[in-house]
Amino acid sequence: MRFEAVAVVVPAHDEEALLPAALEAVRTASGHPGLARVRVLTVVVADACRDDTARVARAAGAAVVTRDVRNPGLARAAGAAHALRALGTAAEHVWIATTDADSEVPPQWLAHQLARAREGWEAVVGTVALPFASPLTHLHRARYEATRPPSGAWHHPHVHGANLGVTAAAYLAVGGFPPLSVGEDQALIAALRRGGHRVLATAACPVLTSARLQGRAHGGFADHLTSLTRRGPQEPQNAID
Repeated sequence: MRFEAVAVVVPAHDEEALLPAALEAVRTASGHPGLARVRVLTVVVADACRDDTARVARAAGAAVVTRDVRNPGLARAAGAAHALRALGTAAEHVWIATTDADSEVPPQWLAHQLARAREGWEAVVGTVALPFASPLTHLHRARYEATRPPSGAWHHPHVHGANLGVTAAAYLAVGGFPPLSVGEDQALIAALRRGGHRVLATAACPVLTSARLQGRAHGGFADHLTSLTRRGPQEPQNAID
């Protein structure tokens, strides 16, 4: 499969503080040798922002879409739609990657996703990790990786908008991100699987994400981290956003 362009979509609600690091990480990933001759367009969707998120995004060289819906599903969908129009490339040659404004992707992130796409995978669902210095890191990892086998590949149960990629053709075929305030990423992957698309769940390229306990989406990852402090030591963790 030949890819001519990559769209990176980043929804953001009042993220002027953390967005610069997120966009710098995306810029580094965009310059990986594995993306030679591939155009990369980063789109930040400034959703119901009261701060300088949009200005910060433009200063970093990202395209900016503004919305006032306070809805991650609508925001991600708006960013993907804008990118596809701006790129003007046939959907079968475009890869859509999404991350979050409080996350930092590794340098090989986009190259890793495109390599899997060239193998025939239509979506790549990655994992996340917390900063080493966070007091929640050890607890999160122990529960997050509870289903990881001692050896071999871990086909994990998690879905994160912070670490997700999909061919534009498959994305459009299932209707894109649904207009959900939480769980839009899980709904997209579920639709892809129902539609018979090839979805790879891999822990090979985790994304570093914020350990903050006050998040931007009710029911999102920050709420999950807060719940870690309330669970018993043996209580299992479900797949989370």
